[in-house]
Amino acid sequence: MTVPETVPAPDVPEGAVLLDVREAYEFQAGHAPAAMHIPVDEIPARFQDELDPDEDYYVICRTGGRSIQITQWLDQQGYSAIFVGGGYDAWVESGRPLTAEGDEEPRVL
Repeated sequence: MTVPETVPAPDVPEGAVLLDVREAYEFQAGHAPAAMHIPVDEIPARFQDELDPDEDYYVICRTGGRSIQITQWLDQQGYSAIFVGGGYDAWVESGRPLTAEGDEEPRVL
């Protein structure tokens, strides 16, 4: 496997399409405000209907294990996927915004 293009979480450009591949309960607890959500195990069934092959996707999870796998897989399918280095842990540490579903305080699970 080749190493995918990587951008550290603090350097993800404003307005980038962030693809969050964590589980639903993780996403609900806290995520980037404009992130799109497709859990890692649903990507193969949903990517052709929901992802634009002409778009750049910045793929993120908590620490990087799941997102690097999906980034590599999407690259193999001909999609432009960029691995977000450090994941949501680095995202929060750098002061990037986080939101949650409902009334809970946003947090990374």
